[in-house]
Amino acid sequence: MNAIKLITIFILIAFSNLAIAYGSTTSSKKACKKPTLTQIMPAHLAAVAPGAQFSFQTSANTLIHSIKVDANKIPVEVSIKKTANGFKVSGKLPASIKKKYVRVNVEATTSNRCHGIDGWLLKIEPVKP
Repeated sequence: MNAIKLITIFILIAFSNLAIAYGSTTSSKKACKKPTLTQIMPAHLAAVAPGAQFSFQTSANTLIHSIKVDANKIPVEVSIKKTANGFKVSGKLPASIKKKYVRVNVEATTSNRCHGIDGWLLKIEPVKP
């Protein structure tokens, strides 16, 4: 009887050591921290005129040369200014966009090589004469 208990305990210890080794919570890799967008103007689903200006701020760990903006897949030229909390990015919607909605997409990479894509939707309302 004691031999069975001893063998059972030995087996349980062997499997628990394997489980601990397999499910270790420590990791040598750093977590991927994607760039974030804040202070988005005009806000998501806001009504704007064709060619309207927009702006947003990126997180401080964003690489300035990696920031790319497009509106409905049309590249947008932007101006980027360094701030205490990251980068202030501003641009103008292309006047060639004739659709009712425009998606502003932002792609950027952080200093830890983490690539992120974000954006928002705006409603284009034609200027009334």
